Amino acid sequence: MQKLGDFKLPQFFNYPPYFTLQPVRDTREKQVQLWKELILDYCRTQKIFVIGLEEEFPLFSNHLIESRSLSNEINLIHGAGSLSNEAREAFLSALVSEGRAEWLDRGHRKCLILWHRIQDWADILLHFVRDNGFEDSVMTVEEIRTGVESRGTVHTLTMKSKSAVVHLLPAVELHGIDRIILMRALKLLEHKGKLAIFKGTSADDEGVKFSV
Repeated sequence: MQKLGDFKLPQFFNYPPYFTLQPVRDTREKQVQLWKELILDYCRTQKIFVIGLEEEFPLFSNHLIESRSLSNEINLIHGAGSLSNEAREAFLSALVSEGRAEWLDRGHRKCLILWHRIQDWADILLHFVRDNGFEDSVMTVEEIRTGVESRGTVHTLTMKSKSAVVHLLPAVELHGIDRIILMRALKLLEHKGKLAIFKGTSADDEGVKFSV
């Protein structure tokens, strides 16, 4: 099975036809579904939040297919192993339509990937606050994103069977979170009365007072 670093790629990634938008509706729907799942899974495991259509992105091409296509005319007919801009936009637009992504510009050149929905990020934030005893604390937005507190720790719990079970705290997910996503999750919790956001002298100084 082919890999990108430590990420295992699905079987379809090795087949040239999947890199060209299929004309038959049923076939295209299956193709789009496979790509949606792959993009979300890859972005989640690699902690990628923004994809640029015209930028280098590992999933947009399969260099093994491209190298094989030099001596295989069939692969060339199918578009080899690189997604066209039309295909990239189609797959990302499908995620947008399901609320799993948002275009960051009118030209659809950059896309914000929501491998967790905003509500899910809000829930992760609440767990982070409760697990670390920050219920009545004040933190800056940057501390939540990149501070020591958000790096996460590993807990080993011993069950009745005496087998060890490892759990990662929500902080592992929060560390390095995209600022746009974090602010939307914070504002959702503010709307629910779980915290208050206050302005500082700069964007980096924005603070959060939790009241969970």
